[in-house]
Amino acid sequence: MPIDDDDSRIAFLKKELEASLERNNSLEKENQELKQEVARLRAQVSTLKAHDNERKSMLWKKLQYSIDSISTEKSQQKPTIQIEIPEPSPAVENFYPKESFQDSAAKKERQERVPKPPPRPNPATPPSLKEVNGKKVSSAPAKAPPPPPPLPPPSKLLVGSKAVRRVPEVMVFYRSLMKRDVQRENKSNQMGIPLVTNSKNMIGEIENRSTYLLAIKSDVETHGEFINFLMREVDTATFTEISEVETFLKWLDGELSCLVDERAVLKHFPRWPERKADALREAAFSYRDLKNLESEVSSFKDNPKQLLTQSLRKMQALQDRLERSVTNIERVREGTSKRYREFHIPWEWMLDTGLIGQMKLSSLALAKECMKRVTRELQFNESYQEDDLLLQGVRFAYRVHQFAGGFDADTMHAFEELRKVGTGSQKQ
Repeated sequence: MPIDDDDSRIAFLKKELEASLERNNSLEKENQELKQEVARLRAQVSTLKAHDNERKSMLWKKLQYSIDSISTEKSQQKPTIQIEIPEPSPAVENFYPKESFQDSAAKKERQERVPKPPPRPNPATPPSLKEVNGKKVSSAPAKAPPPPPPLPPPSKLLVGSKAVRRVPEVMVFYRSLMKRDVQRENKSNQMGIPLVTNSKNMIGEIENRSTYLLAIKSDVETHGEFINFLMREVDTATFTEISEVETFLKWLDGELSCLVDERAVLKHFPRWPERKADALREAAFSYRDLKNLESEVSSFKDNPKQLLTQSLRKMQALQDRLERSVTNIERVREGTSKRYREFHIPWEWMLDTGLIGQMKLSSLALAKECMKRVTRELQFNESYQEDDLLLQGVRFAYRVHQFAGGFDADTMHAFEELRKVGTGSQKQ
């Protein structure tokens, strides 16, 4: 009888142990998912901070340009020169009922912008004429509107707006520098004043300046028809390739760069398709980031002169970035692709048959370089512990194999060479 009790107790303890192990495994998986989510949120927070700092810097610069240009314009004004100002639309008159002398001066400085035609993916389609402030603007370059009448000598603001265009490479480089600058400010801030308070004070000071508000009001009144034209183009835009989205977004950013503050001006146009514009930016930037990473991984070549530990660490870091990027896309792919289809944005690149599949296959280059380097070290360098080095190389190869779904011929050949050297060293 006591033996039966012991057996039943052992069976009960085994069941409890199995349940505890299963619960432990589920908690570990949940912990890993939470870690990945925290890393993604931290990267998103840092990107938003850099974008916020960039916006503040741009606001300060545009404010200084506006102050300098107004003072220069007042000193150079001649009584004999008259500029005809187009009458604002009734909707704008209701929004701003009365116009002061300062308003008309700001209007004289910022003339209405004639939009450039957007890029067309299919040149065979007939050009469509669009009405912009009473003028017909054709989508074909051969039927551009006639040039405007001669204006007085341009001010500093107008000259600067022609030369300034948004370049993604500059924005990326600037954001990286801003991250370092913010870190330096946090270290040197001995008074303990939080950065959020300084940011709020600075934004409040900018918005309270009448020059800044005058510039926004002038943009709303002067560029109303121009922004309506951009609305129609964004609403009706359809694409077949993701590269067309990048080209269209570059054109759109170039057109919007004439505004003193893009967000503040577009806020006064409730029909602006903000969701579609944001989806276009998200798709274009996500694709470009993934494509750059895929090119970097595919073209990776190991440097034999570099230390083994540095080379292996670099390969593992690239593989980490690759897996993290692919996992983030796969996690949101279903909802994001549905939103892209709603706005006629290409989404097939998010599938395993598109760019995501290419990124998985590009990791084979890392596995091949890693196995070649480990094989070379095992053959010619006896200072390393062979078992540890061999295990490290095989573990990385297995990781890539599971991620990519297999090996190609070149990677398989590198694996056979590593296995041959490894089994030979173990026999000795």
